Amino acid sequence: MTNILIAEDDRHTIEGLTEILSDEGYDVTGVTNGKQAFDMAQDKQFDVLLTDMKMPRLNGLDLIKKMQSASPETQIIMMTAFATVETAVKAMRDGAFSYLTKPIDVEELLAAIQSAIKEKQLKIRSEEKPRNASISEPVIIGTSEKVQRVFQLIDKVAKANTTVLIRGESGTGKELVAKAIHARSYRCDQPFIDVSCASIPDNLLESELFGTEKGAYTGALNTTRKGYFERADGGTIFLDEIGEISGALQVKLLRVLQERRFERLGGTAPLKVDVRVITATNSNLEEAVQAGRYRKDLYYRLNVIPINMPPLRDRRDDIPLLLEHFIEKHTQENGMDLKVLSDKALDLCMKYEWPGNIRELENAVESAVVLSDDERILPEHLPNLTQFMSTSILQVDQLGTLADTKGQAEKLVIQRALEDTGGNRTRAAEALGVTVRTIQYKIKKYGL
Repeated sequence: MTNILIAEDDRHTIEGLTEILSDEGYDVTGVTNGKQAFDMAQDKQFDVLLTDMKMPRLNGLDLIKKMQSASPETQIIMMTAFATVETAVKAMRDGAFSYLTKPIDVEELLAAIQSAIKEKQLKIRSEEKPRNASISEPVIIGTSEKVQRVFQLIDKVAKANTTVLIRGESGTGKELVAKAIHARSYRCDQPFIDVSCASIPDNLLESELFGTEKGAYTGALNTTRKGYFERADGGTIFLDEIGEISGALQVKLLRVLQERRFERLGGTAPLKVDVRVITATNSNLEEAVQAGRYRKDLYYRLNVIPINMPPLRDRRDDIPLLLEHFIEKHTQENGMDLKVLSDKALDLCMKYEWPGNIRELENAVESAVVLSDDERILPEHLPNLTQFMSTSILQVDQLGTLADTKGQAEKLVIQRALEDTGGNRTRAAEALGVTVRTIQYKIKKYGL
């Protein structure tokens, strides 16, 4: 029988929760302060701890920290008023499994407890048997201080079930971080499902995420179809460009995060799902929340553990390592002998701003490997970089202001990308490592 400990200073709340959970078959113990809860956990192993935030003698946050060292197997669920959700998110960063806002919703409570128990069982099974990763751990290149910080966070969050929000510009490697977290987690032998929210039309994204029932709408397939969440059950789902989803979909995603259940499009029966959610964005979600475009409660659920990916221009010490890695990769893939970068070409790469970040750097290396005729890669094998640099120098002399120079340089790079892709905005956006919406905005801004 699953043992649940409730730490709550209101006796009526303890009585109500005890009655509900006992009817569900749980063995429930209730105490009225954090000190009592910690003392009891020394004498008896509890599977789940439900703790209030504000309690006498030992508050919820301090109790979580003490339980992490004294009883790390216990899954902790924080109960809090919505006004203190930010503190609850901090509790999850300190090791809590999840949090519930008061007044407590019974269905959400039961779903959270079931998920916590499954997570504990998953960890036990993972430690008892060899694991076969569903994906190989990706190689993330870098020795700079900012990248080392990312490595530390990956190690810290991999073994938890906490929601992670990876932030950074396009092309910085957010997907690699998500895959690394999954590969090091207890779920590594389960599916990893990668979803680009911005690339799926808004009217189709709901059915792609949650699936459809037979005949859900006119033109729907005559069979029931599983969505990405069902296919990720037991594993990890990575939702890229999470800032692009509509308000209606934000509500449904919030329910999945809180209750671990959803309905297929056209369906009525709720489906339970055990999945870890990792998200990524290159947009400013705080501004979107302030402007009313993004739900505050969803933002809190997503931003439990933020991982910030630095742009390449802020980690220039890593550029030589990345160049070496991609030269080796693309010479091998093209059946060529290993090539080396000339000193002038390396100097050019170190001075360039890399607006498309690592994705742009790899594309440049792949092109240079093919264009170079001998074992050396020269500046002329990097035409986009050489033209950008020469144009930038000219513009500094002519325009004199940094803002004008950056604008003209950006215009030139976008114009060149559109020319190279025959005016195809999607391909130009991919080449520059930005979204199609960004390209469309810049085209309008610069009158291209």
